[in-house]
Amino acid sequence: VQLQASGGGLVQAGGSLRLSCAASGRSIMYYQMGWFRQAPGKEREFVATINWSGGSSDYLDSLKGRFTISRDNVKNTLYLQMNSLKPEDTAVYHCAADTGPYTGRIYYADEYESWGQGTQVTVSS
Repeated sequence: VQLQASGGGLVQAGGSLRLSCAASGRSIMYYQMGWFRQAPGKEREFVATINWSGGSSDYLDSLKGRFTISRDNVKNTLYLQMNSLKPEDTAVYHCAADTGPYTGRIYYADEYESWGQGTQVTVSS
């Protein structure tokens, strides 16, 4: 499955952005999906994950209440709604699909086999 993330940009602190991740080549309907981010000089960091139906999701603790992950399996698209953005949210955001055997390691980047190219989010203070 090929993933294409979009929706990033420059926003002031307190603002909002909605990221999209369009999938092609295969339906994402049965895959656990996730968002990760990487800031300059830092390790890739888990942001959020959602199960195949959208009925279960989880977030990095510091993002709970500000970010919302969702999916539309008909449109084959994953979303990340980001509200009350802070300068420390500045990073390249990547979407990912767990297309391999499920191991339960849904908070870890190595669980996900397919990755989008990333979209830059910059939050100014």
